[in-house]
Formats: sequence, structure tokens, C-alpha cells
Amino acid sequence: MAIYIFKRILLMIPTLFGIMLVNFVIVQFAPGGPIDQIIEQMSSSSSGVVSTRATGAAGEAGSSSLIDGGNNPASRGLDPELLAELEKQFGFDKPVHERFLLMIGSYITFDFGESYYQDKPVLDMVIERLPVSISLGLWSLLLIYMISIPLGVRKAVNDGTRFDIWTSAALFVGYAIPGFLFAVVLVIVFAGGSYFDWFPLRGLVSNNFEELSIFGKIKDYFWHLALPVTALTIGGFATLTMLTKNSFLEEIGKQFVLTARAKGLTEGRVMYGHVFRNAMLIVIAGFPAALIGILFTGSMLIEVIFSLNGIGLLGFEAVITRDYPIMFGTLFVFTAIGLVLHLIGDITYTLIDPRIDFETRD
Repeated sequence: MAIYIFKRILLMIPTLFGIMLVNFVIVQFAPGGPIDQIIEQMSSSSSGVVSTRATGAAGEAGSSSLIDGGNNPASRGLDPELLAELEKQFGFDKPVHERFLLMIGSYITFDFGESYYQDKPVLDMVIERLPVSISLGLWSLLLIYMISIPLGVRKAVNDGTRFDIWTSAALFVGYAIPGFLFAVVLVIVFAGGSYFDWFPLRGLVSNNFEELSIFGKIKDYFWHLALPVTALTIGGFATLTMLTKNSFLEEIGKQFVLTARAKGLTEGRVMYGHVFRNAMLIVIAGFPAALIGILFTGSMLIEVIFSLNGIGLLGFEAVITRDYPIMFGTLFVFTAIGLVLHLIGDITYTLIDPRIDFETRD
């Protein structure tokens, strides 16, 4: 197994490089870069005041930017000397390939540059917001698996019964309605919208969090997490439940299950001693993708609705404002975490079923 892990780690390097290269090339053709926005501000306001702000913003960003942004229609009619100065301040005066190599070289040492508009190192911003996304993702995924696996097993055992039919109807509703819509309903009902004011609407902890006791901090933490985690759980457990049910149904019909029952084993021993290990393989296969989806995509709108400063919201805001250092810094972190999670998923395969040996595969 050690050799397989080593090979996978080596494979992560070109994979990560390729993903960064593809996204870098795509951004080259995307209009509305930071210089475009500065030019538009200069055109729509009094030239004296806004020019000072524009050049100040460019100066704060320095040369950490690695994306081309000056050769476009928005820059027509601007003083070429000012445009050249802005390009130099943002680092756009270098060739495309040189900017990309500089970016990769910096990222190897975890130097993601500074944000254009917030004057903070990107790495510090990612570290600052990562606990919020991890809290949402891990607690939501824990609840989803705790609900989905037992429910899916029971649906498989009671396939075709009233329980199976009614739970399938509820799952269909949960699958059809997106998580952010459930979040809006929860806000309206339980967060002071129109009915009850039981839960907070902002932040991960209260303002007086540091003054609370240990028990008070734990209570306050889960009090703030209750609604967003509930919204993510409701919107995410339907698919996993049906996947678990179908996986168990497939295993239940196999010959080794009939043999186990013929030997007089209890139904619980058959299900959890023989069927469970084989049926859970496909469920575990989706674990990395599920965690990545909740951490970096599914939680984004939840973070917006509940005013949680997570990494998903950070990346979304960077795309809107064309804050390229944050865009590529978060992309690098997302991709690296995703690759590691996929490797962890493969390792978990072997822990559940020792018969799987990746090193002996052809």
C-alpha cells in the first residue's frame, strides 16, 4: 500500500499543475479584469479623486497579480503612460508564460500573494475562513451519513413496504428542493423572519464568545451552527440514502447472502456482518466528492444567507471582483484538498475490504 500511496502523491503534482494551467488559460480570455474596473471607476467619477484611489489600489496590490488585464476595449482612450504604469503595478507587463511560472513557483512555497482590494495575504485569509467551512462541512456530512446509512439499510430490508414508499416520497421532496431554499425557510421560521427568534442569523459565534465558559462556548458554537447545518443536511442526505439502499439491494440478492441465511445466521448478522462491507464500498467512493461539494460549493449560498465568512464565500467574492490572487489561491487549496481526500477514500477501501489491493492491480 505504501508504494501505491507514493505513486498517487507523485501523480498529484502534474494533476494540480494541469488544473491550474487550464484555469489560468481560461481567465486570460475573461473580460473585466482589475484594470478594467479601475478604468471604469475613473471614467464614471471625477478624474482627480478616482485616479488617486485607482493608483493607490494598484500600488497596494503590487506585482503579485499574475493575470493579463490591460489589452481590452475598456482601456481605449486612456493615457498609454498611465495604462503602462497600472500594468506594471499589477504585474501585467510580463509575458503570459512568465506570469504563470511565477505563480506556480510562489504557490510551491505557499505564497499566494496579497488581495487586490483587502490588502491582506491570501494565505492568511484562507486560514482565517477555513474553520467556518470545515465546521459546516464536517458536521453536515456527519449528520448526512448518520441519517442516510441506517435509513438506506432499512429501506433495502423493507423494500416495497409502506415505510419504503413514504420515505421515498420524503426523499424526493428533499432532493427536489435545494438546500439554500430550506435555509431561507429556516430563517423565516426560526431566525426572526416572521415567526420565532430562536437562533442567530449571523456569524459562527457570538460577540462575547471569549467571555463564556467552556460549556457556554460549546453551546454558543452549536447554537450558531444549528440552522446552516440543518439546511445542508436536508439538502444532501436524499441522494446518499438512495445510493445506500440500491447498493444493499444489489448485495442482498447475491448467492453468499442466501448461503449465510441458510446457515441460520440472524438477519442483523447477515446485513451487518456480510452485506455491509461490500455494500458500503460504493458509498465510501462518494465520500471525497461529497465533502468537497459541501465544503466549497454546497455551503457557498448557505454562507451568504447566514452571513458566515467561509472559504466558499471568499472564492465567490473573488470571482465577482476579479481578485485574481484569491481566485487562484483558493483554487489551489481546493484542488490540493480534493486530491488528498480522494487518496484517503482509496485507503479507506482497503480498511473496509482487505481483499482490495491497489498495488497488485494491472
